[in-house]
Amino acid sequence: MSGHSKWSTIKHKKAAQDAKRGRLFTKLIKEITVAARQGGGDPDGNPRLRAAIDVAKSANMPADNIKRAVQKGTGELPGVSYDEVQYEGYGPGGVAILVETLTDNRMRTTPEIRHAFSKHGGNLSEPNSVAWMFEKKGQFVVPLSVTDEDTLMELVLEAGADDLRQEDDRFEVQTSPEGFSAVREALGQAGIEPSEAAIVLEPSTVVHLEGKKAEQCLRLLEILEDHDDVQNVYANLEVDDDFVGSEPE
Repeated sequence: MSGHSKWSTIKHKKAAQDAKRGRLFTKLIKEITVAARQGGGDPDGNPRLRAAIDVAKSANMPADNIKRAVQKGTGELPGVSYDEVQYEGYGPGGVAILVETLTDNRMRTTPEIRHAFSKHGGNLSEPNSVAWMFEKKGQFVVPLSVTDEDTLMELVLEAGADDLRQEDDRFEVQTSPEGFSAVREALGQAGIEPSEAAIVLEPSTVVHLEGKKAEQCLRLLEILEDHDDVQNVYANLEVDDDFVGSEPE
């Protein structure tokens, strides 16, 4: 919607900061390791690992880093064992929030996540209380400077993408999780390198907040994003564009 920004858009604007801090590689390595541990080290027979490696390649992760992460997952190299824990809750104004974590100590992570919610006007809730509001999608972000809309539209739809839309200075391509790898391969063959590629959760509805409520909710989401055990934070928050623009970097 023109004039408004969803949390997914706000996250995109902050992604470069994560990359500079090295946080992105840390998250990707953990995801590859867990995917290999659960489904084996062959990406052709492990869709989750294939998707994780595709995302890592799109983030320009060195091949050696990817290989070592896989080997830690399969046990060929020593590594930390992570548990997947998903937290669901509500933020200020009734915004639905879903937090995906990979932790080596859930007895540490759970109270820390609960404290973050309670300190910033939210509360943890029961499993499946908000998960039903989100749908899993593959997503690619392509800068406008890389290609034109008609060329990209023809390419990704032929590869099986579900949707293409323009957001500010970029195109966003959405696919089913199963179609993620095919679209990435088609982009690569065409010489189009996405600035972001990931499996994400898209909310079916949004909650629009303004003023103090919006500020408080954004702060909660940023605190959760910065937690070392957190892989992804999804929310159905929407705020005014000018409000986002007034936030400090």
